[in-house]
Amino acid sequence: MSYDRYVAICNPLQYSAIMTGGYCIILSVTSWLLGFSIISFEIVKTAKLHFCGPNIIDHLFCDIVPLLKLACSDTSMIHVVVYVMGIPFVIMPTTIIVVSYTYIILAVLRISSSTGRQKAFSTCSSHLIVVSIFYWSIFSVYVVPSKGLTNTLSKILSLLYTVFTPLINPIIYSLRNKDIRKAIQRTFQKHVIW
Repeated sequence: MSYDRYVAICNPLQYSAIMTGGYCIILSVTSWLLGFSIISFEIVKTAKLHFCGPNIIDHLFCDIVPLLKLACSDTSMIHVVVYVMGIPFVIMPTTIIVVSYTYIILAVLRISSSTGRQKAFSTCSSHLIVVSIFYWSIFSVYVVPSKGLTNTLSKILSLLYTVFTPLINPIIYSLRNKDIRKAIQRTFQKHVIW
């Protein structure tokens, strides 16, 4: 989405030529293939482990790091792979987003009318809020060494990127709609008056 916003704001006249349906499919398929290739390596390595202790994962869902705590065999190699592969696959998209938004901000600041600047910033702000929450929580869980995180904090951060971000995503995007904002204001005014 950050690349889409970048093209829409920085190259508006070329948008339809750049963001074709085929190009969007290529971007989507590439993202899916990269995600599956990363996780398939971890799945194969984890499937070869021996589990002889308890079968209860002390986490909210079956995540790789809490699952590795249950293994009786050596998991150090998988931990290294998770952190080594986690760094580029969290930092690369974050870098692309930061660079895209840097160009967007520079382009928006060159817009002469204040309403045009405000419209461009409001278009991008909702995406930037959701992405920031998502990537900071993922970065905290998978890139920062787990020795600094308590089990409870790890669960809370996992909830942020698995539940909270998808929950607030439609709320943040719908608040940009004037009709929805007016309906929310009427509802709040009705409850405040009563």
